[in-house]
Amino acid sequence: MNLLRDSSVALAHQLADQLSPSTQVVVAVCPPSVYIHDVGAAIRGSTIRLGGQNAYFAAEGAYTGEVSCAMLKDLACTYVILGHSERRAIFGETDELVNQKVKAVLAAGLTPIVCVGETLEQREANQTQTVVRTQCLGSLAGLTGEEMARTVLAYEPVWAIGTGKTASPAQAEEVHADIRALLVDLFGEAVASKYGGSVKADNALELLSQPNIDGALVGGASLKADSFLAIVNAAASIKK
Repeated sequence: MNLLRDSSVALAHQLADQLSPSTQVVVAVCPPSVYIHDVGAAIRGSTIRLGGQNAYFAAEGAYTGEVSCAMLKDLACTYVILGHSERRAIFGETDELVNQKVKAVLAAGLTPIVCVGETLEQREANQTQTVVRTQCLGSLAGLTGEEMARTVLAYEPVWAIGTGKTASPAQAEEVHADIRALLVDLFGEAVASKYGGSVKADNALELLSQPNIDGALVGGASLKADSFLAIVNAAASIKK
């Protein structure tokens, strides 16, 4: 909840103009729902994909203030962020609610970006593995292998968001490796393939070079074209 309409559209135009059409990196932007239409118009004709920051699991009905998957599809969205740490912490979203949303998003033919991650207190209490695994198991409960193959996981070290602390590549890789091992157990080797963490321009190359980190859910660095494009270029330079 940062940029207003004009600055959101201007940023989208900058990204569309400066992003190489030949890049092999899949790039998506997820503006606030009130600006999805305008941002979508700004990136039309480019390779940038569009997404929402949240969705409700019901198809329609008396859910004032919520946004349905059909509404997002109507605006040409292909991605939806679900279970972001702020949704969990501020709005009390549980793994069970996230799971309902994941299933609704998949049923609508959209790609869910499911967020998991531990707080500072949980990390300092050596609960990282337990917390992240519990979130994964709850948020992904009941999914088939085919559905999981259409799902993206984003590891957010919540303790590094807005605190001045930074998750080192080694710390991020350790959690990603554990998540992948869990996914292999649940869904098989072929399915356990797509997930990433939150990055900045100055650590993108090192983070994305880790063997188990395949992408990035970009936070504050996505609010400026130069820092966002630097992350995209870092991803494009890596051969895996």
